[in-house]
Amino acid sequence: MDHELKNEAASIQSRRWFLRNCGVGMAGLALNSLLARDTATSSPANPLASRSPHFVPKAKRVIYIFQAGAPSHLDLFDHKQELIKRDGELPPAELLEGYRAAFINPKSALLGTKFDFNRHGQSGIEISELLPNIAKHVDDLCFIKSMQTDAVNHAPAQIMLSTGHSQFGRPSIGAWTLYGLGNESEDLPGYVVLSSAKGTSGGASNYGCGFLPTVYNGVPFRGKGDPILYLSNPKGYDAQTQRSSLDALKQLNQHTMASISDPETASRVQAYETAYRLQTSAPELMDLGSESQATLDAYAIKDPKESNFARNCLLARRLVERDVRFVQLFHEAWDQHDSLDTDLPKNCKYTDQPVAALLQDLKDRDLLKDTLVVWGGEFGRTPMAQGDNGRDHHNRAFTMWLAGGGVKGGHVHGATDDFGFNVTENPVHVHDLNATLLHLLGFDHERLTYRFQGRDFRLTDVHGHVVNDIIA
Repeated sequence: MDHELKNEAASIQSRRWFLRNCGVGMAGLALNSLLARDTATSSPANPLASRSPHFVPKAKRVIYIFQAGAPSHLDLFDHKQELIKRDGELPPAELLEGYRAAFINPKSALLGTKFDFNRHGQSGIEISELLPNIAKHVDDLCFIKSMQTDAVNHAPAQIMLSTGHSQFGRPSIGAWTLYGLGNESEDLPGYVVLSSAKGTSGGASNYGCGFLPTVYNGVPFRGKGDPILYLSNPKGYDAQTQRSSLDALKQLNQHTMASISDPETASRVQAYETAYRLQTSAPELMDLGSESQATLDAYAIKDPKESNFARNCLLARRLVERDVRFVQLFHEAWDQHDSLDTDLPKNCKYTDQPVAALLQDLKDRDLLKDTLVVWGGEFGRTPMAQGDNGRDHHNRAFTMWLAGGGVKGGHVHGATDDFGFNVTENPVHVHDLNATLLHLLGFDHERLTYRFQGRDFRLTDVHGHVVNDIIA
């Protein structure tokens, strides 16, 4: 009997010790309950309902052309005569103070561009000969030549540009946009992802929803077969049977939602309904048979069924026409550590005409004025050579451009030194870019937040300033 009492006392003491020391006591259990409640109540019953932003937006939708692998700003947009003049020389010692390169010895010879630059449009902005078609639209483009980022390798830099953080687990800018604005399309996802070439080093984190409800995740569309896996019904499963099954599932999920207010339950209901409508809308979207031959030629599409960058550019226009909020094109082919003289022209030839056609197409359809187009990669390239004919990663300075959606056309913001190495005027960090993109969509980036694990998160976290100079 004494033995049983001793065991019971030890058990009680053990429970008390656990609650006090391991579980931070009853306060810890209460806090956990509150955190769960915070998460559950942060999402409406219809998480994709169309919503108004904080103020009148200049852009209603976004096409983000992510040229992954990092295009060389020095060979495309940032013309440096001094770098050309000093080709083959060692970089000045003061330039390299405190600098660590990703892969090369920083004391490698300087490499001036081998490509000609020409002035275009009324603005007279210089662009490389490698982008003759985009150059025709220079007066619609806003160049940021003073971009900076924290990461020096592809995956973390891509994730940082997409999510504002170089680690996994944060929502992408497309997910934040959908969370803030909802979805205007009844038949398509609000955030669609199209990939070509190698996709991205950062993978699905570049278009993920992080800790936001999964309904805000980017939806990748495939180039062949079903646009989304398992979109077609299996044999013997007709539309009436499917509708009856979905209605039964919806009732069960709505009962769960009413009981526990779980945002993932609302996401599940929305996902089933979207998938049902996609069975009709997605194949129609991907079928370019209704497009004229002139349009296909403008985008340089030879085979309308072939999945490639040109087709994705045309699909981007078709998506925003159908009220999709955020369309993201990923094309990883720009990592020219060598063979810069052959591979860079090849990449430009492959992408230049489709991007120019997209800009013109949006303009002709009166969509460019409220569609924000973003073009760029995760960082730039070094003015020093890697090997005989390549460039290493460079996060201190690079160029991106924007068009439409309320930005100044024919405008250049920021500048770099004579070597394109350091920013000398108006630096723009990734956080600043993201704050500006949200501003153009009608959001105060400090107020677009989501409560997770007891604190409010945002795309720019505790950073970022709107670049007012580029806003029309």
